[in-house]
Amino acid sequence: MEVYLGIDWSEKSHTAVFVDRWGKELCQRTVDHSAKGFIELDRLREQLGVGAGDCIVGLETAHNLIVDWLWGHGYQQVYVIPPNVTRSRQASYRQSGARTDESDGNLIGNLLRTDRQRLIPWQPDSELTQRLRAKVRMRRQLVTDKVVHVNQLRQVLHRYYPAALEAFDLKSYIGLDFIQRYPAPEDAQALSQSEFQAFAREHAYGTRRTAAAYAKLKAPYPQASPVIVTAYQDEAVMLAQMLVQVKRFISQVEKGIATLYAEHADAPIFASLPGVGKHLAAALLVKFGDHRERFPYSGAVQALAGTAPVTVKSGKRHTVHFRQACDHEFRTYAQQWAVASLRCSPWAITYFHQVRNRGHSYNHACRALANRWLAILWKLWQTGQSYDEAHHLAQALLFRERSQ
Repeated sequence: MEVYLGIDWSEKSHTAVFVDRWGKELCQRTVDHSAKGFIELDRLREQLGVGAGDCIVGLETAHNLIVDWLWGHGYQQVYVIPPNVTRSRQASYRQSGARTDESDGNLIGNLLRTDRQRLIPWQPDSELTQRLRAKVRMRRQLVTDKVVHVNQLRQVLHRYYPAALEAFDLKSYIGLDFIQRYPAPEDAQALSQSEFQAFAREHAYGTRRTAAAYAKLKAPYPQASPVIVTAYQDEAVMLAQMLVQVKRFISQVEKGIATLYAEHADAPIFASLPGVGKHLAAALLVKFGDHRERFPYSGAVQALAGTAPVTVKSGKRHTVHFRQACDHEFRTYAQQWAVASLRCSPWAITYFHQVRNRGHSYNHACRALANRWLAILWKLWQTGQSYDEAHHLAQALLFRERSQ
């Protein structure tokens, strides 16, 4: 006997709802996000007299420990249902619009029962891809942390130490070291030119930049009161220290990404893409994953990344609007690629300006270009080919001639 298990997941707990082939709810339980909770969920399935292989599971994430646990304990039919699919079906089950974790789990279970033929079973990626994905996410988080700390440090220096803010890039090691060694404005004013030059040489700072930085340090600025300096200088030093550590962690993670990426069989495909660079190529690779059947057509990738617009047709009504339900991280990577490709791809430049000339905004044109790029990448990914701009331009010209 098959049963359908819908799981409404969260960081600390998961609400599981079992339904039978007719949609009748068999049982429900909220379990902790822990080994004990997962075992409790497995025992519920055993009490229903259903084998793990006959339990069809659905949830809205592929990257959670519960998914790993299910795969490791005989649950062979695991479906990751896009959030926009469940959201679009909520009205079919609850006209009032009210929702709970239990009702969401019930909805997912019933979607498996009625729409399973439209869904793709999710399989775990290779160990290499999973390790690469973890490092890509770590790098993204560290880069986000770096931006936050830089902005915090800029605000602090703007309040009490504008000379340091003007003299150095706060993302550079020399600027962060300077703040730690000379945390107060009077420290900078007391520096002789020879002392500053010696400091700059430690960081291999060029002669011209050294002279410019020294001049900015000695320029007149509004002076903060001693009370303000005392209040803020410790915070500036602490933020500078944190930024140094974050930058070092980013460097270590990037080395790990480069090593793993070079070992991946699909690396040549993603490395051939115009403008991606090594970090963005790895980020796109882990979003696609290993299994080609996961995205049977290009529209599945485009919808997940949120680059494909949503079209609504009903009678005489026809509207197209921006897709909100998507993998926002994937959308960021796709649009970063679109912008980067404008520096090196003639086709991308031409297509971008065609969209702009139709009266669309810069952001709309970037999304449209990202959407086209993902369709091209999907085809390359499916066939195992690398991108060739000359071949692509020739194919586009041939298609245009046949259409006329």
